[in-house]
Amino acid sequence: MWLSFKTDSNSEPGLPDTFQAEMTPWWHRPSTATYANNVYALGMGYDILRIHGMKASVKIDEEEVQGTAYFQKVTVQAPSVPWFWGFLHFEDGTYLDWFLPHVSMSMTKKDSKPWAKRDSFRWPKNARGVMHDRSRDTTERLESGSVELLKPNEKDRLLDSDGHPLPRFLIKLHNEATNIELRVRATSRAHWSFDQPTRAGFTSHLTYNEYPLEVETLRIVDNNGERGLHDYGWIRGNAEHAWGILN
Repeated sequence: MWLSFKTDSNSEPGLPDTFQAEMTPWWHRPSTATYANNVYALGMGYDILRIHGMKASVKIDEEEVQGTAYFQKVTVQAPSVPWFWGFLHFEDGTYLDWFLPHVSMSMTKKDSKPWAKRDSFRWPKNARGVMHDRSRDTTERLESGSVELLKPNEKDRLLDSDGHPLPRFLIKLHNEATNIELRVRATSRAHWSFDQPTRAGFTSHLTYNEYPLEVETLRIVDNNGERGLHDYGWIRGNAEHAWGILN
């Protein structure tokens, strides 16, 4: 796959002029395209096409870098409720993700400011995930778990460009064979706001946040033993958190 962007004359100063990426297969489990869909009622639902992990050769202007890539295409025909989602790429090719759509009072938010008190209750609480384990050559469907949003309070905590503390996430996932627990922290924040006119003159709002991640703790336990951060040279990934509702 190839991806190419070029800035135009109206772009902000400091942006690169060109961005080019070539994505090639990593190994068969994460690099095989998967498709899923779900229809709830009245024809409402979603379709998603994903490739969990690929190798990426990227050129930004004249600088060339090597990395990894995740690809997805999502089509939604339903109200978008709040969610947590994230994924990690491990040095050896292992892939891990988590997902928790939920109902919360954060659905009533109309702005992009984080850390609202109304975001304290979420239902349902059960998160799910997938791990493509390179060293075991297995795919684990992790059907039970949780995602907890943590607000840091240390003096040297990281802040976003608006001065708000960047979050941590505590993720727990498991099935009958594998237990995973990790804590990650966001190192930056990008966010987009969507305001859509709806019925009776009202406007629905959704804030979508994306965070590059740093893994602080990791514990993977299965029938073959226990693994942690020291078993991997690097781990990189992204997390999402959305609030509001778009309909």
